[in-house]
Amino acid sequence: MTSLRGRAVIGGILWAAVTILLGFAGLQSFVDQGAEERFDELLLTRLSQVVTAVENVAATNPEAIAGAVGDPVFMRSMSGLYWQVENDSGQVFRSASLDDHVLPRPRLLVDPAPNDRFLGPMGDPVRAMSRYLTLDGGSLWHVQVAKSIRGLQQELAQLREIMLTAFTFVIVIGVVGALLQVTVALRPIEKLRRDVQQRWTSEGGLDHGKYPEEVAPLVYDIDTLLTRNREIVQQSRKQAADLGHAIKTPAAIMRNELDALARAGQPVGEAIAALDRLDAQLKRAFGRMRAQTGIAALPAVTEMDRSLGRMVCAFGDMAAQRNLTLTADYPPGQRLRMDPTDLEEVLGNLLDNALKWASTAIRLTAMPQAGGVTITIEDDGPGIPPDQIALAMGSGQRLDIAKPGTGLGLSITADLLQAYGSALLLDQSADLGGLRARFRLQSVQAQG
Repeated sequence: MTSLRGRAVIGGILWAAVTILLGFAGLQSFVDQGAEERFDELLLTRLSQVVTAVENVAATNPEAIAGAVGDPVFMRSMSGLYWQVENDSGQVFRSASLDDHVLPRPRLLVDPAPNDRFLGPMGDPVRAMSRYLTLDGGSLWHVQVAKSIRGLQQELAQLREIMLTAFTFVIVIGVVGALLQVTVALRPIEKLRRDVQQRWTSEGGLDHGKYPEEVAPLVYDIDTLLTRNREIVQQSRKQAADLGHAIKTPAAIMRNELDALARAGQPVGEAIAALDRLDAQLKRAFGRMRAQTGIAALPAVTEMDRSLGRMVCAFGDMAAQRNLTLTADYPPGQRLRMDPTDLEEVLGNLLDNALKWASTAIRLTAMPQAGGVTITIEDDGPGIPPDQIALAMGSGQRLDIAKPGTGLGLSITADLLQAYGSALLLDQSADLGGLRARFRLQSVQAQG
């Protein structure tokens, strides 16, 4: 299990359960032992009562023992409390509560008041105490008192039910308490997660002073790491931009020279095509580098209506020059998780592709959805057959060499979108009949 919350909750529940079960077992044992000790004390008192009666009247009038005991409980039939006296001549005297039943002799004879358990009258389990005593005349008497333990067992069973209910309630309270404790203890971690997530789209740092002292060092280290990572990425982006500008200059010189040779009638078509592919590959590589570093460490947020507005304005004029109609429908106020330059490059590639193939109309729409926005560009051109879509998105693949281009536009667009966790989807437009290109970008909530 990798969840700290799960570990803490399960560990707390198991520890509480073990502790409570051990406590319940210990308390139950203590209660049972105490109840049996009190039972034996009362039974010993009853035995002393009968022994006193035997010592007083047995030598002169054994039949008077029952009257000498004088406890009404011994007089009630099957009351659960019994006594039995036997002399060395084999005469047996017993309480009226025994009716015609006889108590068995105890198994232990060395104890002056041995305890014994057996089934008494009516099959009741009883606990007995007995004693041998010698009277003044030298006669030996055996005195035995027994009491049913069914009542004790029922009382202990009821007490166990009460204890079990109480401990169950304690377990429930303990589990709820453990959940609350874990929730409170992990609240700083949840706050740190939200703050780090917000840190991606903001320039501010993490205030480790707002966290508990146990978490503050970790927050400080994370903030330092994020700051250092941002600095490294900014330097990498700057170096990539400088490298791009450094390559563009000689490439522009080469293009001018090739154009001059072409005007002079020299066969430089293949060289110009190779230079076009080189420019496209460099553009693709720098675009992927910019996207991968930007989404990882810099605040990449774009005002969608601003970027879409610029692209619609630029490509709208080009569409009008080719007698095409470009329509756009998108809501204002949307903020997207993408660098503005990268978004405009994606839109530019897709709109440029639509301009090449459209017959009369191009349509751009943006539809907000849960947590994101889906942007769609459609045209009424011939489209791409389903079995050739994968080929069209491959690097440098041109389905029609009669059209100008390098065959890298869709590939570059797919790479840029993939760097931002999106994907380019191509299929047939249900309304216009041509190609439909779609992609979805994560939206960013405006900060209050």
